[in-house]
Amino acid sequence: MRFEISKVLDAIEGRVCTDPSLARAVLDLAEIIRYQDIDGGRPASLLRLGMVIDALSREMEEDSVQVYAVVHRALLSDADLTSNERMVVRRWADDGLVEVLDNPGDRMLEVADLLGVPVLTRVRFDGLRGRFPWLVEQPGRVVAPVPGAGGPVFIAHVGGGHAPVAGKRSPTGAKLLARQWRCPESGCALFGGGGGGGAFADLAGGADRSPAAQPPPSLRNGVPTCPRHGARLGDAGPRPRTEVLAVRVGGLVRRRFVLSEEQPVVAGRAPEQEGGIMLGQWLNDEARRWISRGHVHFELRVGEVIVTDISTNGSGIRPGGSMTESDRIPLAPQQSRVLGENDMIELYPGVQIGRAEELPTGAPFTPTSVMAEAPTMAMRLPRP
Repeated sequence: MRFEISKVLDAIEGRVCTDPSLARAVLDLAEIIRYQDIDGGRPASLLRLGMVIDALSREMEEDSVQVYAVVHRALLSDADLTSNERMVVRRWADDGLVEVLDNPGDRMLEVADLLGVPVLTRVRFDGLRGRFPWLVEQPGRVVAPVPGAGGPVFIAHVGGGHAPVAGKRSPTGAKLLARQWRCPESGCALFGGGGGGGAFADLAGGADRSPAAQPPPSLRNGVPTCPRHGARLGDAGPRPRTEVLAVRVGGLVRRRFVLSEEQPVVAGRAPEQEGGIMLGQWLNDEARRWISRGHVHFELRVGEVIVTDISTNGSGIRPGGSMTESDRIPLAPQQSRVLGENDMIELYPGVQIGRAEELPTGAPFTPTSVMAEAPTMAMRLPRP
């Protein structure tokens, strides 16, 4: 059982990040792990984070969703967690995958405001409506995970409903995220050499992560500040331009990834290149035979996405997202093309990559659960 729990914690780790381009919601980890009514188990369990992440995937109808977790400092030594769980949370903190704070509640709303993401919490913030008017104006921006027939579901605090919705990134957030920031504290995992970020193994890299993955600074009296150390941040220049692309297989968005000016990306069946996007796990046998290990190469130049076919069999461009066969533009091996705003590149029928916001879903949804390896005994222990 211990090995199975370690595997599910590894899977959950792949869905935790502080990358503002990839995070789909923000939550207080210390609160989530104590939702005993979700599984009827022990007082605190890190596995409940996985259950909430799965619920978010179902609600957003998107696979591989990632969450921005803020963590109360006391959780690092919480005796209600197992020693392995405490070790995992400390590793997340050391790697910059989560924020460690003394007051997660205020920071949770600040991140939601700056990034335009929903908040997953049962806490009500009635006293902060003046500071964050969207708490009332945008139902669904704050939703509570509650027990449901097939696992947790979400209920909005204001206005009813249950689907978490995103808002727009605030003007302040856009300004802060246009710059790189540096913390004066040595070895800061969030604002050190590379900032916090990457959620999948192919995006992770500790202090070598792209500065494009840095989280938003905290604002204290209008001054950009490191939320963990409370130190004033230094402006290290403009942040690299980025585009968020998404992989859609069979009509379902399977994952998002970030393309930056400093880091091209290769996508294919099983790319050998560092940071490559592996599609093989979502492909049928015929698609695996057609799609090369490294099939397409993406780079961002002067704000435009350039896609180059590096495969054996070629690809096609779906201009404007049109699925009409006569509109498809062949892309031969070694041929390049600028990917227009609504364009998709099709590696094989039903396997497309395009800008995330322009790539709608529309297929029956079966999410890849992070809890697939969790033993039943670990998820539901008898009450004393």
